Amino acid sequence: MTNEKIMIVEDEKIVALDIKDSLEHFGYSVPCMADSGEDAISFIDKCQPDLILMDIVLKGKIDGIEAARTIRDNYDIPVIYLTAYSDEKTLQRAKLTEPFGHILKPFDERELRTNIEIALYKREKEKEKQFNHENCINSLLDNIGDAVISTDMNGNIKYINPLAEALTGYTRKEALGCKINEVFRVVYEGNKDAEDPTRKVFREGAFFGLEEDTILISKDDTRIPLDIIGSPVTNKKNEIIGAVIIFYDITERKEMERSFHYYDISYS
Repeated sequence: MTNEKIMIVEDEKIVALDIKDSLEHFGYSVPCMADSGEDAISFIDKCQPDLILMDIVLKGKIDGIEAARTIRDNYDIPVIYLTAYSDEKTLQRAKLTEPFGHILKPFDERELRTNIEIALYKREKEKEKQFNHENCINSLLDNIGDAVISTDMNGNIKYINPLAEALTGYTRKEALGCKINEVFRVVYEGNKDAEDPTRKVFREGAFFGLEEDTILISKDDTRIPLDIIGSPVTNKKNEIIGAVIIFYDITERKEMERSFHYYDISYS
C-alpha cells in the first residue's frame, strides 16, 4: 500500500467522486477535492498533496492550466492533466506548464493508475537528483576556505558552512531558519548599522563589499573585520530565490595596513 496524497481538481462532482474511489482503491489518500482553479491553489497549504489530478476546463476565473502554472511556480507539485479536450492550442498551453502526464477522458482505472505511478516515480527521481546535487554542493562549501551563508527570499538562513559557524559563533543548528541579521551581525566602523547584505543582493544583484571597515560582531561580541561578497541564487527559470553571502576575516590585512601606516609616519 502507498501513502501518497493526491488532490483531485474536477468540477463535475460525480466524476470527482468516481476518481476518488479509484484512488482509494489503489491505496492513495485524497485529503481534499476542488472544483475550481482558485480553490485548488488555496487548498495546497492545508492538504499538502504529493500529486494533483487537474481537469483543464474548470469553472471560475482561471482554468486548470493557469492553476497548474501557479502551483508549479510556487509549490513545485507534480500535476497530471485530466481532460476531454485534445486540440493543439490547448495541448501547447498545457505543455508550457511541464505536466507529469496528460490523460484524455474517458479513461479506465488501469490508465489512471499507470500515469500516477509514473508521475510519482519521476518526481521521486527528481528529488533524489536534487538531493544528491545539493549534498555535493554543500560538501564543497563545507570545505572551502571562506565563510558561506545562504538564505531564502525572506532572509531566512538555509545553509551555513563550518567557517561561518566559527566566525559568527553560531552553530548550524542554532542558525538554520533564523533571519540572517540575527546571526550575521555586521556594522560599519563607529557602530553604524550595516545594510542587510541579502537586501543589497536582491536590489543590485552580485556585489563585492558593503563599505570599508565592515565589522562582524560574533555571538560572544568579538569584533572581526570582514570582506563580503554577495550573489543571488536562481532557479532553472533564472528567477531569484535566495542569496549567498561569502565573507572572510581580514584581521591580518588590517594589522599589516596599520603597521605600514605606523612605519610611514615614523619615518616621514
